[in-house]
Amino acid sequence: MSYSLTLQDISTVTHDTRCLRFDRPEGFAFEPGQAAEIALDRDGWRDEGRPFTMTSQPEDPFLEFVIKIYPDHDGVTEQIATMTPGEKVQAGDPFGAITDHGAGTFIAGGAGVTPFICLLRRRAAQAQTDGCHLIFSNKSEADIILRDEWERTDGLKTTFVVTDEDADGLPGGPIDRDFLDRHLSSKSGPFYICGPGGMVDDIRDHLKSMGVDGAEIITEDGW
Repeated sequence: MSYSLTLQDISTVTHDTRCLRFDRPEGFAFEPGQAAEIALDRDGWRDEGRPFTMTSQPEDPFLEFVIKIYPDHDGVTEQIATMTPGEKVQAGDPFGAITDHGAGTFIAGGAGVTPFICLLRRRAAQAQTDGCHLIFSNKSEADIILRDEWERTDGLKTTFVVTDEDADGLPGGPIDRDFLDRHLSSKSGPFYICGPGGMVDDIRDHLKSMGVDGAEIITEDGW
């Protein structure tokens, strides 16, 4: 099914990330962590749907998305950055493998943190973040999405990783077997992983080599 969404507001999260808030159409139901395919209602872009995660809560009267902009791609996200209130997009039915399977370790690369935004906010609102650990890898310190929010979330342990620069007090990457041995709070699941496909595959393999049950590893590839 296709839903028409009207943009209400667009704001800046980081230098290359935007928060978009749309009206919520009747019948659009989703679980925290799920995404929908979004296509802009602009000439030349209506057939260019891309998956984006809802960062609002399922009961909110609006739909919110936090979207990383890639201006060098000359693609959908570059167009999204120029949207103004009143413009429309088309959204498909919600989908996605990442839903809440309990407190655990959340490992994200770049825009791969977006499925965890709704999940962790919901847990924080319900005082259920004890035992949750967010490991979040980015190229630079300036790329860390919602860092202040994560750091002030009671009960949430955070480890921010920066791969392409030296950042004071932050570990460098990659998130390999040695890194996981040093930084994991627990080696029992669930483990949620979302990021570029190669990163997800590598971390899944590292976890399995450490004895983590594959059934405890929940992934969403290609973000």
